Amino acid sequence: MNELPSTLLPPAPVLSGEALHGHAKVCVAPQPEPPSAGIQVAWARHLDEVREAQRLRFEVFVAEMGARLSTVVPGHDIDLFDDYCEHLLVRDAHTQQVIGTYRVLTPAQARRVGGTYSDTEFDLTRLRSLRSRMVELGRSCVHPEHRHGGVILALWGALADFMVRNQLDTMIGCASIPMLHNGVVSGDVAASIWRQLRQTHLAPIEHHVLPRLPLPVDQLDASLTVDPPTLIKGYLRLGARILGAPAWDPDFNTADLPMLMRIADLPSRYRKHFLGA
Repeated sequence: MNELPSTLLPPAPVLSGEALHGHAKVCVAPQPEPPSAGIQVAWARHLDEVREAQRLRFEVFVAEMGARLSTVVPGHDIDLFDDYCEHLLVRDAHTQQVIGTYRVLTPAQARRVGGTYSDTEFDLTRLRSLRSRMVELGRSCVHPEHRHGGVILALWGALADFMVRNQLDTMIGCASIPMLHNGVVSGDVAASIWRQLRQTHLAPIEHHVLPRLPLPVDQLDASLTVDPPTLIKGYLRLGARILGAPAWDPDFNTADLPMLMRIADLPSRYRKHFLGA
């Protein structure tokens, strides 16, 4: 197995089950009770573990959601950023199957690769003052048979611990809204969600970003009464803000909202749950 390079502190602690050893040692901090029995959380240590995450991503994004991706390894979702990211895995404790994943691009690794994935979709000039302590979250997905709150809470708990231990305070990412709605490919849902959220969750103007391939929201029906996807609603409950209008991602056939979340903005109940503070 190939060891992954890492410039970071040791991997985050496992939330349930036995501790898994990382690059040097396991740093176990006080944690809340596991959000769901039978779940293990750890950071990928070897290339074969990253491949497990990439297989899950392929199953969800391509087989389930219809993304059109070119990949160097059949059945895996792989892009140039993967080699520079830390990969967070949630496993079923009984089968050891990877059932959820996130990837995290740190400031140091973003400099090495020349930017973030979000930079390919948005002009992030106004975020330059945040970059030194800003990570990018991406490629989040959960196996369809395990889409309950426990998996997401486990992922977020490990991410919060990672941020604090590495003295990072800001998270950004592209939150996707499927273009397929009731069997029809349309941007109306995304335009409607953008209309709602810009009124309630828009970031201050000094943090606004511009899409490189904008979704033409002014030409779409933005009057639909629709809820944002579950993941976006979860981010908003954690204090996240929308940074601007959505971009269109033709490969994934989604509208992507730029989002920013800061540790300082976590509501008190979540700070206590994730950080014990």
